[in-house]
Formats: sequence, structure tokens, C-alpha cells
Amino acid sequence: MSISSSMNAGVAGLRANATRLATISDNIANSSTYGYRRAQTAFHSMVVGSGIAGQGSYAAGGVRTSTIRLVDQGGSLIGTQNSTDIALSGRGFLPVTTELGARLQDGTAPLLLATTGSFRQDATGYLRDSAGNTLMGVPANKDGTITAFPRDSTAALRPIRIEPNQQAFAETTRIDFGVNLPASGTVAGAPADPLRMSVEFFNSLGLPETIDVSLTPTVPAATVPPAAPASPSNEWTMQLTHIETGDVLGAYTLAFDNTPGQGGTLSAITPLDPADPPYDADSGTLALTVGPGVQPIDFFIGRFGENGGVAQKGTSFSPAGIAQNGSGAGNLIGLMIDANGNLDAVYDQGFRRTLYRIPILDVPNPNGLTSKDSQTYQVSRDSGPYFLWDAGDGPVGEFVGFSLQESATDVAAELTGLIQTQRAYSSNAKVIQTVDEMFQETTNIKR
Repeated sequence: MSISSSMNAGVAGLRANATRLATISDNIANSSTYGYRRAQTAFHSMVVGSGIAGQGSYAAGGVRTSTIRLVDQGGSLIGTQNSTDIALSGRGFLPVTTELGARLQDGTAPLLLATTGSFRQDATGYLRDSAGNTLMGVPANKDGTITAFPRDSTAALRPIRIEPNQQAFAETTRIDFGVNLPASGTVAGAPADPLRMSVEFFNSLGLPETIDVSLTPTVPAATVPPAAPASPSNEWTMQLTHIETGDVLGAYTLAFDNTPGQGGTLSAITPLDPADPPYDADSGTLALTVGPGVQPIDFFIGRFGENGGVAQKGTSFSPAGIAQNGSGAGNLIGLMIDANGNLDAVYDQGFRRTLYRIPILDVPNPNGLTSKDSQTYQVSRDSGPYFLWDAGDGPVGEFVGFSLQESATDVAAELTGLIQTQRAYSSNAKVIQTVDEMFQETTNIKR
């Protein structure tokens, strides 16, 4: 009995070390595979008879193995030249689907989890890696915002597809009117000539239009000596006119503070016509409606007592702080992914538009995921349910563009394990050889 169990234990040892050799060879073969997670074989003893005290028999139970893929242990990040090479700086996975699943645009595409990926547009505009896995994300609204979506299902996820030859423009919704008016312009005797400038914006068709801004100082009448000189009025009249239609968008009296610590900031804004768009003191804006299409534009001129917007200081006029958030029609020249997972289209006019938000998936037990081809994984009973996080929230990390994650294989450690496995295999083979010789001696007794 004991001799037979010794041979069985030796055979189990050969089988166990062969399994360990398979995981080591897999790890070494994938030492240059981006996103690869190493496999590991664990040995467990099998006890058939423990040898009760007082009894002189013992039966060898042998050994059995279990393999696990250490999905929670990733490799280091390496920089690349492709903007849509994606890695994660911490815990989590990228949502991808199969090449066939990308045809499903109704939220039913099969979900796979990837550790990293080098994604590029194919001939039809899908973002795929070299294995055909298609990146998935939540489509953004036209203004780049993301509508709230369910976090425990893939209902909102869509295979990412970008039209290769698309054009886009950004309609102007806000103008920041940050100018400095000369305080010397409202003293007695100063010229009352208006200061004029043109502010460009883009309409709902992406075409440029212009708002003419006229700023006229209120100049006090000069006094005859020896009377005290008149104080500066610190007041200007601002008129906004739409050049293309000739419509006056609004006219206002702007008053500026001259007290210590608040000098030069806005103190009062009064519409000259009650029908003019009102001034919102909380936001510091005028709600203009421009053109035949009644395009709404928030015209920011500043808050009371705060810097920014229109100011009155010194002796010079400076319109350097004028900006607007629109842009004319441009051609798509590239894609970018920021740390928040926003996939932005970059246009040759210099503006960016968010097309998708890519969530980061996480499961309670990453090592319980089912391994699939091409460094992808599938949710299983052992992994627990997935949840879609925004980058940087909860336990997950952030997106790193122009990067890939290297293989988690440590070649030196695997080669060391290879030597140990070879020795252990040889030793188990020696056990079998010894048992065979003992059986031979037992057979020879009959001779």
C-alpha cells in the first residue's frame, strides 16, 4: 500500500510541476505583451492517511494544484506616440466589446474588461485595438456634457465610432468682456469721444458675426477758478449693437467705485431702456439675444466690487481681456483622452469637443474574473458584479493617454521558478524510478 501510494504521489508531483511549468512558460512567452497579467500555480497537499500514533503505516496522498491569474497586479506604464493609447494609473478596467459586438448600438453589446489598449480608428471609424476589441463609452451631448447614466449596467455604453471626415463648429454662448477704461477719461475737461471696439462671435451656423461696443465717458463740466475742480464722474455709457442687423442689443450706464480698496471696480449698472436685457449681479452677465435666430449669449462684464470684467483704472484703454467660447467650422485632426476619461475630438480651428466619456469598471475581486483572449476579462460569479466609476472616483485610478501598461511578468523571477520546477520534476521522476526498482526487487523474491 505504502509503496503504491509513493508511486502515485510521484506521478501527482510530475503532473503538478508540469502544470507549474505551463504557467511559467505562458508568463515568459507574454513578457512583452502589453497589459498581460501573470498566472501562478499553487500547490496543495493531499492527505490520504495521516499515520495515527501507534500505527506504523502511512499512505502518501500526493499533491494537487490550483492556478490563478493575478489580475490585480499590473505592470509599469510606458509612454507612446499615439494619443489613443490608454493606460490606467490605478485600479480598474477599460470597457471594450468584441468586433462583432460593435455592431450593436442599443446597449446590448457584450462587455469585456481590458487592462490597457492601443486603440486606433478603423476604416469605419470604430476605435479598435489590433485584436479587434472595440472601446466603449457614454456618448456626450452636443454641448459636451454627459447625462446621468446607470452605473450597474451597460445600457448607456456604446461602441465608440467617430466619423473620419466630420466637421464641427462651436456656437458662441458666452463673451467675456474684460477691458480697462481710463479713469482719466471722466475728469473735467477730458475729451468726450467714445471708445469703440468690435467683438467677434460665431452664430448657430458657425459663421462669424460682430457686436460693436461703444463706451462713452460722462465728462463733468469744467469749473472757473478759483472754484474747486469738479470730481471725476466715474461713469460711462455702454451701447451694444449687432453689426449685421443694426439692432441695438442694449444700452447701459456703468458706474465705478472710487473708494480705497475697491477703486476701479463696478459699483452700479443701469439700463437706459427698461426693455434692455437686465444685468444679473450674481453672474455678472447680460443675457443678450442676438440676430434673427435669437441666439442667446451671456455677455460677462463683471460683478460689483470684484476684479475681472470691465474696470476703470489709470490713463490707458486696454481691450486685452476680451474672449468668447465659440469657433468657426473646423476639420477633425485628432483625438485626445484626458485624465477624466473624456474622449475629445480636436479640430484644426483650435477647439476641442467632448464626444464620449469612458467610465472605469471595477469589481470586488479582480482575481475572480474569467480570462479571455487578448488581455481581456469577463465578469464571473467569483469576481462579483461590476460598477462604472468616473475616473478618480471611489477606488479607481485615472486615465493616462499616450501610455500603455507593460506586462506584469518578471522574467528573472520566472526563470528562477523554472529552475526550481525542473529540479522538482526530476526529483519526482527519481521517486517513481526508485519505487519501480523496489517493485522489481519484490518480484525477484519469487525467483
